[in-house]
Amino acid sequence: MRQEHHIDHFSSLSQFLRVTKQYLPHLARLCLISTFLEDGIRMWFQWNEQRDYIEATWNCGYFLATCFVLLNLIGQLGGCVLILSRNFVQYACFGLFGIIALQTVAYSILWDLKFLMRNLALGGGLLLLLAESRSEGKSMFAGVPSMGESSPKQYMQLGGRVLLVLMFMTLLHFDSSFFSILQNMVGTALIILVAIGFKTKLAALTLVVWLLAINFYFNAFWTIPAYKPMHDFLKYDFFQTTSVIGGLLLVVALGPGGVSMDEKKKEW
Repeated sequence: MRQEHHIDHFSSLSQFLRVTKQYLPHLARLCLISTFLEDGIRMWFQWNEQRDYIEATWNCGYFLATCFVLLNLIGQLGGCVLILSRNFVQYACFGLFGIIALQTVAYSILWDLKFLMRNLALGGGLLLLLAESRSEGKSMFAGVPSMGESSPKQYMQLGGRVLLVLMFMTLLHFDSSFFSILQNMVGTALIILVAIGFKTKLAALTLVVWLLAINFYFNAFWTIPAYKPMHDFLKYDFFQTTSVIGGLLLVVALGPGGVSMDEKKKEW
């Protein structure tokens, strides 16, 4: 009986994946880069504040501070456009890696563990995008023999999954309410399954639904006036969570890759 129930779960999952196969990667990419998109747009609207902050923090002068904001704006929006239009994806990913590194230093994120983990996890999302673009490249050369099990793409997917765990950990709520404890326990169990690559697609999809509900409930920044600091905090959290969802959707679309329990099980 349990076996039938188990098979039923998987047939409905594979049916869902068949129906959404064309749209899922696009949606995943959009969610994943939403943090960069939002930050690039913020640079445009808060041009003066950002420039003044960098100038005051680093004493680097008006010109260099302006260059920093401009680089952030063009780098992030340009990278997002390239990734969504599927042009020069690898270069766009490397450009966004550079922006993450630049922001980590410029905004002194290195000393703030929560923000550092989020930035590392954004890097994990970009690793998954890189792995996806490599697999697209591979499918163009279908007849060419592959490098076998230990191809860089598979390790990229593993690295991306592990870094998604980091991002997920930053979303945990450390308070003693029953709902928070339940949320942390369920979420942590699912994200561990994703990291080790066991029942990966099912765990990732369940986590997507779970995070989506929590995101719209807890991070509803549009309900708070824009002049209040809480608006910016919730907005940041909202887009970070959306990026986690994008990373997980990419795992659903791509599968866990070769370095995972799901793949090893097939060999056994």
